[in-house]
Amino acid sequence: MGVAGMPTHAYLLVTSFRIDTETSTDVYRAAIEEAARTEIPVTIVASLVEMADQRLVKQLFLALNPPEHVRLSFIRIGGTGKRDALAQGLRTIQMLLPPPGSVVVVVDGDTVLEPYCLKRSLPFFKVMPDISAFTTDEVCEVRGARVFHDWYNMRFAQRQILMCSMGLSRRVLTLTGRMSAFRIEVATDPTFIQQLESDSVDHWRLGRFSFLTGDDKSTWYWILRHGGKMAYIPDVTVSTVESPPDNDFIRSSTMLMVRWFGNMLRTNSRALALGPRKIGLFVWWTVLDQRVSMWTAIVGPTAAILLTLYYGPMALLIYAYWIAVTRFIQTLALLTARKEVSWTFPFLLFFNQVYGSIVKTYIFFRLDRQKWTRQNTTSSRNLGSLHSRVINMTSWSMHAVALLLFLAGVGTYLGILKPFSFLPLI
Repeated sequence: MGVAGMPTHAYLLVTSFRIDTETSTDVYRAAIEEAARTEIPVTIVASLVEMADQRLVKQLFLALNPPEHVRLSFIRIGGTGKRDALAQGLRTIQMLLPPPGSVVVVVDGDTVLEPYCLKRSLPFFKVMPDISAFTTDEVCEVRGARVFHDWYNMRFAQRQILMCSMGLSRRVLTLTGRMSAFRIEVATDPTFIQQLESDSVDHWRLGRFSFLTGDDKSTWYWILRHGGKMAYIPDVTVSTVESPPDNDFIRSSTMLMVRWFGNMLRTNSRALALGPRKIGLFVWWTVLDQRVSMWTAIVGPTAAILLTLYYGPMALLIYAYWIAVTRFIQTLALLTARKEVSWTFPFLLFFNQVYGSIVKTYIFFRLDRQKWTRQNTTSSRNLGSLHSRVINMTSWSMHAVALLLFLAGVGTYLGILKPFSFLPLI
C-alpha cells in the first residue's frame, strides 16, 4: 500500500528496566532502523529508569543518524513497575498532541523488531477500520539450557496456532506487551491509561487487590469492555530475548506459570461477566474453557493412577501408550506453525498440560499472590494480621475441598467409588 496506507504518525513506546546492555543495544538499534524504514513521522518514546540506558540510547541514535522524520524522546521513571512506565509514556504521547490517524506501538525492552515489521503491519489499521489494536507472532532467543529453548519454542508454536484461530473472530486472548499496536484514540483515552496504570479486581473472598503484572491483560480487557475489535497478524514477527528466572527448569517454569496463569485467571472472570453478546460467543467460550480445562486436563492422569491402584499396572501402561501417541500427533500438528519441532515436544506438551493445570488450580484459590520476577517485587497480604491468616486458611481449605471433590468425582465416574450405594433401590 506504500505510504498512503500508513498511519499519519507512529509512536514507538519502548519500556526498559534491568535489561542488559547487549539486549538494549539490539532493541533500540532495531527500533531506530525500523522507524527509518517506515517513511512516515515516527517518534520513539524511551521510558527508562537508569541514566546509563539513556546515554546508551542517545549514542545509538546519534551513531545511526536516522532521517528527519524520526525523533527521539526520553521519559525517566522511578522503577516502580512497567504499568507506571507505560502510563507515563502514554501521557507523554498525549501531551505531544498526536494528529488524527496516528498509532501507538508498545514495545517491550527485550523485543527486537524484525526488518519491515512496521511497514507490513501498520497498514492493517486502514485495511481493517473496525479494529482498535493488533498483535503479532513471536520467536525467541533463549538464554539458558536446551530444555528452556525447546519449552519456549513449543509454547510460541502453540500460541501461533491458537491466536490464528482467535484472530478470525476479530478478537484475541491477549495483547502481548512484547509488541502490540493501538489506535491513538484508544491509547490516549484517559480511562485506558488509568486502567493500565492501576488495574484492580474485587473478589468475593479476597477483597480488592491491585494487579502487579499483566498490563497486556488490562489493555485487552479495556478494549473488550468497550466493544472494540482486535486482530492478529501471523506473518509479522518480532524476536524476544528470554532469560529464565532460575537455572532449574522446574523452579523457573513454576515461577513463570504462576505469573502467566495468575494474570489469566485474574482477568477472565470479569471477561466472562461481559457475556457472549458483548465479546462474541467464540471468545466467551474460549475464556470459559480456560477455567474448566485446568480440571479436565488432569482427569486423565488422575484416572490412570486410580485405575492402577485398583486394578494393577496395566492401566498405567495403556495410559502411557495413549499419551505417547496423542502427544506425538500434537507435536506433528505444530509443524503447521513452525518449520521444525524437537523430540522433547511430546514430553513438554504433557508437562505443560498436567503440571500447568496443577499450578492453575493452586493459583485459582490465591489470586492475590503476585510476583514480578525481573523486578523481584511481590504483592501479598501481611500474614501477621488476623485477616490475612483467615484468608490464607480459607484458601487452603477451599483448595483441599475442591481437590477432594475432584477425586471423588473421578472415582465415582470410574466406578471405583460408590457414594450412593447405601441408598435403597426404588
